Amino acid sequence: MSMRPAGTGPGRPKTTVLTLAEKHDRHEPITMLTAYDFPTARVADEAGLDAILVGDSLAMVVLGHPNTLAVTMDEMLHHARAVSRAAHGALLIGDMPFMSYQADTAEAVRNAGRFLQEAAMDAVKLEGGRRYAETARAIVGAGIPVHGHIGLTPQSVNALGGFRVQGRSAEAASELLDDALALEDAGCFALVLESVPDRLAAHITERLHIPTIGIGAGPGTSGQVLVSHDLLGLYDGRSPKFAKRYAELGDATRAAFQAFRADVEARAFPAREHSYAMPDAEWEAFLGRQRAPTGRPLRVVKKRS
Repeated sequence: MSMRPAGTGPGRPKTTVLTLAEKHDRHEPITMLTAYDFPTARVADEAGLDAILVGDSLAMVVLGHPNTLAVTMDEMLHHARAVSRAAHGALLIGDMPFMSYQADTAEAVRNAGRFLQEAAMDAVKLEGGRRYAETARAIVGAGIPVHGHIGLTPQSVNALGGFRVQGRSAEAASELLDDALALEDAGCFALVLESVPDRLAAHITERLHIPTIGIGAGPGTSGQVLVSHDLLGLYDGRSPKFAKRYAELGDATRAAFQAFRADVEARAFPAREHSYAMPDAEWEAFLGRQRAPTGRPLRVVKKRS
């Protein structure tokens, strides 16, 4: 018997932006995780996550960059395609990378469209508040759902002076609220609130008519998202305060690799059960077909007992 909860995994109803809106209206928490490859996306989909974000965080946790700035559109699309081949129930969101939407609105719309056309994403996410509200509006106007992202915006890490909590002063909090309202007005279907004081995140959530997805924003948002590598203990880089580890797969994976190395070095692997047999008659027939080079005896490999 399958241990998968009802309503999850293959065959479950497809989650859409309307599904999230309905959950928000019913005050039901929304769940989201990042995924960057086929096996992770498959497991996340089977686990019943509402949404899967192909985040530009892959620059750090998959590609080894110090921040998210180096990942390209082509790299994002490559990973997004792998995710869409695996996940058929969750809402799939492609993260627009640095400089894919900042310079030109028309280019932003084209790049957003590539996520849907080339990678089978259902929506895109972009960072920034009022400054990019009109960009978001143009993308929405092209029929592409947009998920906003305010607070700590990693693509602006240099301008922000590092990975810092945002909105701690009254002025900064007011600006974040204005950003949220502007993105809602631009047509965004949801907002990520990252590294924002919990009472401010709850207040913004109450002011909006669209869902908020928190990451380091306390329990008062409409839902939560985490980077899967943080959740699983697979990333050894900077670990944010909000990144709860639900497993230590990094340690388990390292131990498995070490055990493999030890088995090979001890000639304990592969054992008989890991090897393929050849009938003795066929082996003898094979040896009978061999011809030793002139002046050299035929080297016969004896069958192990």
